[in-house]
Parts: sequence; structure tokens; C-alpha cells
Amino acid sequence: MNEAGAALRHTTPPPSGLSHRRETADETAARWTLPEPLAVWDVNGANGTVLAVRRYGNPDGPRLLLTHGNGFAIDAYYPFWSRFTQQFDVCVYDLRNHGWNSVGDQRAHNVPRFTEDTECVLRDLRRRCRDKPTVGVYHSVSALMALRHACQEGRYSALVLFDVPICPPSGFPHDMEHVGRRTAVAVQRRKTRFRSYEDCATYLAGTGMFDRVPSQGIDLFARATLRSAADGTGYQLRCPPAYEAQICRYIFCWSMTVDLSKVTCPTKVIGADPTVPNSYMPSMDIRELRRVDYDFLPDTTHLLQLERPEACSVLTMEFLEDCGIT
Repeated sequence: MNEAGAALRHTTPPPSGLSHRRETADETAARWTLPEPLAVWDVNGANGTVLAVRRYGNPDGPRLLLTHGNGFAIDAYYPFWSRFTQQFDVCVYDLRNHGWNSVGDQRAHNVPRFTEDTECVLRDLRRRCRDKPTVGVYHSVSALMALRHACQEGRYSALVLFDVPICPPSGFPHDMEHVGRRTAVAVQRRKTRFRSYEDCATYLAGTGMFDRVPSQGIDLFARATLRSAADGTGYQLRCPPAYEAQICRYIFCWSMTVDLSKVTCPTKVIGADPTVPNSYMPSMDIRELRRVDYDFLPDTTHLLQLERPEACSVLTMEFLEDCGIT
């Protein structure tokens, strides 16, 4: 295990003791606590980066490989992917400069490098854990990365992609460039240091973006995305805001490089509610979605796997069953 992974294990205690206004009686029953992985190991990614891969679930089942959205961490998605651990061989990792991984060169923090890193992870899994059907389950920028990757034959048996930004084939919408630039500026202005995990969770609950996320999910998100500050005072974001903003600034440019007609495996896209703010799918180009199996979840935003993990898992399982991957 690399140093960043070890630090997360030791500095991130099980979620505990938070109250938010959205909490219900059912939600107070338990807090999300990640179990010990079956195995943890490092994979050498592109240009010297190191990625911590964790394995959970049933080693004899079909493999699910999961990672996360921009600025997030895959541990924060545990309420979603934990629902597959009885039946599937669940392998998770964080994108470079996120989560358990150390922070490296900002110049290499981009979608092509994410894609190369994922190829390294897949190759290592085939060598280390034997070759078998592998389903990629990705969100947002990692879903965009997967579409680029899936144009190469044999990478996946299937894909399940959540709220992926797909640009219309006719070209780059001018307003999307403005959205990317504005989002990047907002990310860099966001608070980045916190006295405690609870302080961060309270801050997130007040931003509006997490209004549909249960309180224990916000608590888990805070613990998954913070590390102890270098000066020993409080906590700071694991993914530096400048890195996250860099992805926001250019994500729609990279979405133009995807050709859905060249994706070589069954693909399910699950979008947020197109009528609410902070969702990507049909606001880009609904015509492109005819090339994939598309659903959306009502009353969800871009954070749909955190907001409605059970519903997301049901749609995922239905698709896998249709593909004969169970």
C-alpha cells in the first residue's frame, strides 16, 4: 500500500455523530463504515504515478471496476457499490491525485492520462486476479474517460456510466465553454481547509449541491475527500482545487473526442433528472443517447449515486442481467 493509502486508513475513522436538517429517523440508524478490503496493492500508472487498488466482495464473481467523478473519491460511493459485493468481484481505485493516491504533477492531470492509468489497472487485474468478464462502472469525468477507452476492442464486457458529459457530433456548444470556465472559477474559490471532518460536512451541507444526499453520505464524502493538512493543523482536500478546476475547464473539449458509434461493448448510461440543475445528459444532445441504453433517475442531480444509491444499483443490476453478467 502506498503512503497516501496508509494515511487514509489510519486518519479516517468510521463516520460518526453528525446531524443535518435533511436527516430522517431511518437515516440515523447507522453510519457508513467501509470494511477492510480483501486486498490492497499499488499499480504503476502512466508517467510514474501510483494508484492504490482495493478489492472487495466475491473473488469468484464477475469483476466490477469502479472509480469516481472529478474532485471526489471512490470510498464516498460505498453506499452504492457495497450493494454488489455479495455477488461480484468489486475492485475500486481513485483517479490520479485523488483519494488514496499521492498528489503529482498538475500538467499530467487530464482525461488522456486518466485513460492511460485505467489501461494500466485493467492490465494489472488480468495478470494478478486472472482474466474474466470486467464491467466498468464510472461517473462523470471517469465515465467520459471510459467511453474513450471503450473504443478500443476488448477493454470491457460492458459499461455502466453515470451522468456522463457527451458533446453533440455537430461540434462544441459555445455555452458549454462558458459553463466549464465558470465552474472552474467557482471550484478554485471554494473552501479547502477545515478544522475537522464534521466542519467539512457542515460546510458541504450548506452549499446546496448536497441537498439530496443523506447526512451520513455527506459525512462519508468529507472523510473520503480530506487528508490531514501538511502543517498538522486540521484537514485539506485530497485533490487540490487547481487540479479539479483544470478538469472542469476542459471536460467539454474532451467530450468532443468521443464517438459512441465506436464503443465496442454493451453500454448503459444513467443520467440525472434533466429537469433539475447540475445534470449533464440530455442538456448536451439527446440524439447521441440513441446509441446506448439510456435511463435517468427523477429528482436527482449529478450526484445521483450518492443521492439514491439503491435505485442506481437496481438499474445497474437490471442491465447486467440483460447482458448475462451475473
